[in-house]
Amino acid sequence: MITAIHPKLPMRSKEVTRLFYIEKLGYEELGDEDYEGYLMFKKDLIEIHFFLFKDLVPKENYGMVYIRVDAIDHLYRSYLNNNITIHPNGKLKMQPWGQKEFSILDPDNNLLTFGQHVD
Repeated sequence: MITAIHPKLPMRSKEVTRLFYIEKLGYEELGDEDYEGYLMFKKDLIEIHFFLFKDLVPKENYGMVYIRVDAIDHLYRSYLNNNITIHPNGKLKMQPWGQKEFSILDPDNNLLTFGQHVD
C-alpha cells in the first residue's frame, strides 16, 4: 500500500533553502542530524526533501511540486502578507479542471503550485 510521497528537489545552498522554507513559508526542518547535502522539511501533512546540486542553473531547473490545500484563499493572502513573490503566470485563479490554484518559485526556481478542489 502506498501511503505518502516526499518529493526531492535540487538546491544550490542549504542556508538559502533553509531560510526560505522556514522563515518565509513556515515549514519546520525534520531530523536532529545535519546531513551533508540534504534537507528535509515538513508542514502539516507534507514533506519536501532537497538534495545539494551546487552547479544547478536556476533558469534550467524544471523541478515542480503540486501541493493540495484546503484553505487556498487564506494561504494565498498569508504569502502576499509575508512578501512572497507569486509567479507572474501563477496568480490565484480558478482552473478549468476544477482546481483553484496559485504558484511560487523557490530560490532555486523549483515551482510550487498550490491547489484546492472547488465544487
